[in-house]
Amino acid sequence: MGEGKGAGVETLTPVPSLAMTDGILGKAATMEIPIHGNGEAGQLPEDDGLEQDLQQVMVSGPNLNETSIVSGGYGGSGDGLIPTGSGRHPSHSATPAGPGDEVARGIAGEKFDIVKKWGINTYKCTKQLLSERFGRGSRTVDLELELQIELLRETKRKYESVLQLGRALTAHLYSLLQTQHALGDAFADLSQKSPELQEEFGYNAETQKLLCKNGETLLGAVNFFVSSINTLVTKTMEDTLMTVKQYEAARLEYDAYRTDLEELSLGPRDAGTRGRLESAQATFQAHRDKYEKLRGDVAIKLKFLEENKIKVMHKQLLLFHNAVSAYFAGNQKQLEQTLQQFNIKLRPPGAEKPSWLEEQ
Repeated sequence: MGEGKGAGVETLTPVPSLAMTDGILGKAATMEIPIHGNGEAGQLPEDDGLEQDLQQVMVSGPNLNETSIVSGGYGGSGDGLIPTGSGRHPSHSATPAGPGDEVARGIAGEKFDIVKKWGINTYKCTKQLLSERFGRGSRTVDLELELQIELLRETKRKYESVLQLGRALTAHLYSLLQTQHALGDAFADLSQKSPELQEEFGYNAETQKLLCKNGETLLGAVNFFVSSINTLVTKTMEDTLMTVKQYEAARLEYDAYRTDLEELSLGPRDAGTRGRLESAQATFQAHRDKYEKLRGDVAIKLKFLEENKIKVMHKQLLLFHNAVSAYFAGNQKQLEQTLQQFNIKLRPPGAEKPSWLEEQ
C-alpha cells in the first residue's frame, strides 16, 4: 500500500486491496487506501468529527430495559412479570426450578448473547475508526460514490441557503403588502375628507389597491416556490442522506472485520486458530454482503434524487421567473396566468386562514 511523506495532508493514490486467503475476497470493486501515510497522531490536526463518529458507533447498542421475563409460564398472571431493569434479585428458595425458571434463564442467556455481540462489534468498530483517523489502518473507498455523496452534501447546503433567502423574501413581501394596504386605506379616507384633493387621493388609493392585489398573487407564487424547495431539502435529500449514513456505518463494520480476518490469516495455523478463522470468514462475509447491498441502495437513491431534483427545479425556477417578471412589469394578466399554469390557488379574500408568512 503506497504512502506519501510530508508534514501536510498527503494526496492519496488508490492501490489494489489486500489478497485474502482461501479466495474469500476475490476481485473487489472497491480500493483500500491509507488515510495518513506518516502514521503519527501527534502531527495530525484536531478532528472535530471523531467524537461524533464514536457516538454514532455507540448509539446502536441494544435496549434491554423495555422487555420483561415471564416467571410463571405463559398462563401466569401479571404478578409474575420481573422487570429486567429493576435491579432486584429473586430470593433463593428451596423449591426446585420449574418451567418458568427455565424460560427466564433462557431469555436472560439470549440477552447476555446480544450484549456480548454488541460489545464485540462496538470494540472492533471503535478500534477500526481510531486506526483510520490516526493513519495506522486502511479503509475501503469507492471513489466515484464518495464523490457523489460529497456533491450531494454540498448541493444540500446551497439549497438550504436558497430556502433561507426565499423565506426572507416572503417575509419582506408580506410586510410590503401590509404597508400598501394601510397606505391605500389612508388615501381613500383622505379622498373623502379632502374635496380639493379628492381626485389625486382617489387614484393613488386605487393604485395601492391594485399593487396589493398583484402582490398577493406574487406572494402566492413565491410561497409555492419556497414550499417545494423545503420539501426537496428536508425530505427528499434528507432521506437519501439517511441511507448514506447507514452505508458509512456498514463500511466501517466491513473494514473492521476485514482487518480482523487479515490478522488471523497471518497468524499460526493450528486446530484452535482454524476454527476462529472459519468463524471470522463467515462473519466477514455477512458484513461484506450488508456493505455491498447498502452501497447499491445509495447509488440508486442518488440517481433517482438527481432526476427528481432536475424535474422539480425546472418547474419551480420557471414559475419564479415568470411570476417575478410579470409583477414588476405590471402585467396583471400574465401574473394570474402564471398561477393558473402551475395550479396555484390563492385563498379567497376574507378567508380565516393563516397568512403566507404564518404558513412558513
